[in-house]
Amino acid sequence: MEVLVKKSMTAVKACGLHRLVVAGGVGANHLLRQQLNEVCARAGVRVHYPELHLCTDNGAMIALAAGLRAQAGLLNMDAGAARRFDVRPRWPLADLAIPVHR
Repeated sequence: MEVLVKKSMTAVKACGLHRLVVAGGVGANHLLRQQLNEVCARAGVRVHYPELHLCTDNGAMIALAAGLRAQAGLLNMDAGAARRFDVRPRWPLADLAIPVHR
């Protein structure tokens, strides 16, 4: 926890900012919120968090991306097939050419 608080404050200071936004699953951690609130108050930095029910893990996004890959035929789902694929740390969903319904 201390490392995350320290790195967050280092980034805020290095960028000359006065606000910090904490999002994702880590934003639900009560101890992290407490420590960041204390450190940010001392440093004169405003810290913002989403409501707890909006602090979700990115596992759902990863599952969606895998589902879209399977739907686009980019995963071999045959029973005996090796389920391997190239890792792409930045994989735009637009590359799937799946129509978006609005």
